[in-house]
Amino acid sequence: MITPVSEFQVRATEEKASKSFVLVHSVRPLGNDIIFGILLCRKRFTNMVTLGKCLTCSRLQLAVMFVVTVYLNTDVTVALQITSTGSQTIQRAQGETVVLGCTYTPAPSDTGDLDIEWMSVHPDMTQKDQLVLSYTGGQKLHYGDPSFSKRMDFTGDPALGDASVSFSAVKASDTATYQCKVKKAPGVDMRKVTLVVMVPPSVPKCWVEGGEEKGADVSLRCKSSVGSTPLNYVWTRESGGAIPPTATQNSQTGELMIRNHSESYMGNYLCVVSNPVGKEQCKYTLHAYNPPNKAGVIAAAVIGALLLLLLLLLLIWLLVCCCHKRRYEKEVAHEIREDAPAPESRPASRNSSFRSVLGFRSPPGAVYSSVRKGQPKRTESDNRSFYTNSSIGMPAPSKQKAPHLPPVLKYDSSNGYPV
Repeated sequence: MITPVSEFQVRATEEKASKSFVLVHSVRPLGNDIIFGILLCRKRFTNMVTLGKCLTCSRLQLAVMFVVTVYLNTDVTVALQITSTGSQTIQRAQGETVVLGCTYTPAPSDTGDLDIEWMSVHPDMTQKDQLVLSYTGGQKLHYGDPSFSKRMDFTGDPALGDASVSFSAVKASDTATYQCKVKKAPGVDMRKVTLVVMVPPSVPKCWVEGGEEKGADVSLRCKSSVGSTPLNYVWTRESGGAIPPTATQNSQTGELMIRNHSESYMGNYLCVVSNPVGKEQCKYTLHAYNPPNKAGVIAAAVIGALLLLLLLLLLIWLLVCCCHKRRYEKEVAHEIREDAPAPESRPASRNSSFRSVLGFRSPPGAVYSSVRKGQPKRTESDNRSFYTNSSIGMPAPSKQKAPHLPPVLKYDSSNGYPV
């Protein structure tokens, strides 16, 4: 173990064994980062070498190392350095404005042009970082998507040692690691700041699962629909005393389980949900009701099931009756009645049959008399029809004057119709 001192510390350890040695440590001077290591002078104690000689050898080596250290200290120079302090991880709520600090102090030997860059560091080290804002040649330049880069701007004059930027209206998508790089040749330095943009929790909803019966277990629930994780839920009792001793709560799910509920547990309960950027709350009034008569509930359930079964059987019976009725109607409709008289032929059908026998088309203007005018009437004594004048098969001449008849038509074979 190296013990720091103002100059050097020498520790001599003598072992009384055969392999005794002296271990000499050189210690870095104050303000220097150079470690010279460990000098080891090891001697076996024999008749020719003594412990004093070993110590003399060690002191000589220490003197040489002291001279080298003083020489190196005179050659050290101070370069540009970023002086911003504070946490390098910043958590902010969505919509707020955050300041990313980056103040710097140049060295007298830094005489080159000032160049400042703000970049969004890609999570994948193999990918290229995205340049967002820069200050070079006395001008500010924005890069990338304007809706993103325009919300970032320097808080002061970057040339006066303050390269800090303000980031307005931050969103959850702005969560990233940002790097500030200040270069003024030959000096250069950089600083990284991680920004975590979180969404505050929304107003939660409080409710109870199940009933609020005495002697039963009651579960009070609290849930926020919006909010960045982790969300922490805490139940407290506003009235009626402290949280029941039989109650247990889960800060991650927002459940408050009360065992063996009773009237002494009634009252107003408050649920508070929070995350690092905000909190909200809701209330619920817990009651205690007498449990229902379980025997009555069981009897009502049985009666209801029986009634439902009877109703189902009634519907099935009605359906069967309806099917039998339709089948009977179809069978009756297809039966042939032997005592039913045959239907009589209509006169119109006989006229059409007579005209079809003629076998030709009537010319325009031809008038035909109905065959029915010359037919005799049927008698009731016989099923057959007969004419009054049976010798010639024509109706008997009437005493009345014969009506005017149309001229007789003759068949013209050249035209194919009567003329």
